[in-house]
Amino acid sequence: MGGPRGAGWVAAGLLLGAGACYCIYRLTGGRRRGDRELGIRPSKPAGGSAGFPAEDLTVGSYDDVLNAEQLQKLLYLLESTEDPVIIERALITLGNNAAFSVNQAIIRELGGIPIVGNKINHSNQSVKEKALNALNNLSVNVENQIKIKIYINQVCEDVFSGPLNSAVQLAGLRLLTNMTVTNDHQHMLHSYITDLFQVLLTGNGNTKVQVLKLLLNLSENPAMTEGLLRAQVDSSFLSLYDSHVAKEILLRVLTLFQNINNCLKIEGHLAVQPTFTEGSLFFLLHGEECAQKIRALVDHHDAEVKEKVVTIIPKV
Repeated sequence: MGGPRGAGWVAAGLLLGAGACYCIYRLTGGRRRGDRELGIRPSKPAGGSAGFPAEDLTVGSYDDVLNAEQLQKLLYLLESTEDPVIIERALITLGNNAAFSVNQAIIRELGGIPIVGNKINHSNQSVKEKALNALNNLSVNVENQIKIKIYINQVCEDVFSGPLNSAVQLAGLRLLTNMTVTNDHQHMLHSYITDLFQVLLTGNGNTKVQVLKLLLNLSENPAMTEGLLRAQVDSSFLSLYDSHVAKEILLRVLTLFQNINNCLKIEGHLAVQPTFTEGSLFFLLHGEECAQKIRALVDHHDAEVKEKVVTIIPKV
């Protein structure tokens, strides 16, 4: 993939021009790959340059991808100002640059992760969202994940206590999805699994898809199977297996069923079956109603859904 197009800098060099772009990345070094997010290019902030300092961060024109010196100046600005407008624009620029693998390491080495991480506690919701977006791009790097993991509990609290379907909630879910591509940090979500299913059932389409991406990552890890099956899930979960459900949701809930069953069959795993309470995901997935719904999808109009169902039917 070629480099980004050049773009003029405005407002103290904080806002990238319209030609800025992001890289589609590959997460390497983990034990496995799961459902993960593409590098997020945060939306360009509204408004002009009002309130920005007059001095530019650099002299002259340059490419959209900042060098180490420019990133250091940007981090200093982010750390030293209390103006939420400047903070938000700085986070957008930093997040855009963190979509490039070379800068993911540079920002970490410059001590940028805690500077960005501290902003997820900001009272301004737009600042909080942009900080989560920047951490999301930084989390592509496995070494960065080691530093970002300290924010997982805070991100979970924000995701499950904040407004449903909000930009902050979606940004937090994207970050958690990237942080669970490998098995290393999945255990930190054990106590939030029931909350994930609650958001899945109450959120809109975009939120449902994002939660399912995260649940699919967890469902591929046998160490998370028991926790998933113990989760208390409302019976309305089974409505996600209806034929009229959007394909991107239906395929994921079918894959969730498939992944959990595959983990259950791993030799020695759950050899002594735990006691699952009524109302748990175990009872829903292994009940007759779920089996009937999955069998009915054999006649689904979409070929990809039918193909997925055919692979699952023998396990129903």
